[in-house]
Amino acid sequence: MAKQSWKPGNMLYPLPAVLVTCRDKDGHDNVLTIAWTGTVCSDPAMTYISVRPSRYSYQMIRETGAFVINLTTRKLAKATDFCGVRSGRDVDKFEAMHLTKEEASVVNAPMIGESPVNIECKVTEIKELGSHHMFLAEVVAVHAAEAYLDENGKFSLTAAEPIAYSHGTYFTLGEKLGTFGYSVKRPAPKKKQAGKALGDK
Repeated sequence: MAKQSWKPGNMLYPLPAVLVTCRDKDGHDNVLTIAWTGTVCSDPAMTYISVRPSRYSYQMIRETGAFVINLTTRKLAKATDFCGVRSGRDVDKFEAMHLTKEEASVVNAPMIGESPVNIECKVTEIKELGSHHMFLAEVVAVHAAEAYLDENGKFSLTAAEPIAYSHGTYFTLGEKLGTFGYSVKRPAPKKKQAGKALGDK
């Protein structure tokens, strides 16, 4: 496969498109869209978001050391885009996008009721990297919508139709290709058919 050599850039796509909610010390709430986020550690559970210092929410998160990551869905796609192109300095995004505000259980920040998963985070470190500053954070609580639990209590985010972001475009996820470890899993032994067993007698 022929390839071109390009200058260094952020080409790690697709990315999760999440809605991050936060609150300042005076009780003002805001929502911002973040694509630069992910898992950094599983024990303890830790995540990160990278935010430009010029963003309205940056100082709010820096002051309080708390935020909530709200996963997004097909139904939240418009709100996800809106909250990324409009500033909280000019508009109440909760009101404009008709988002339900819920209180987090541990951190002092709002959550989005329409989100299938809300991840409460406490900032442990701020890395000033350049155009963006990274907020490393510990996950202190997770809320999952009961609507996406099956009869065994297993959570299925697929049913919520999560979205991803790639090169300026939002996408829903495609077909299932396999589950973790499927590439090395041995095929299950074939069961004998009852009809054959009876006919052999």
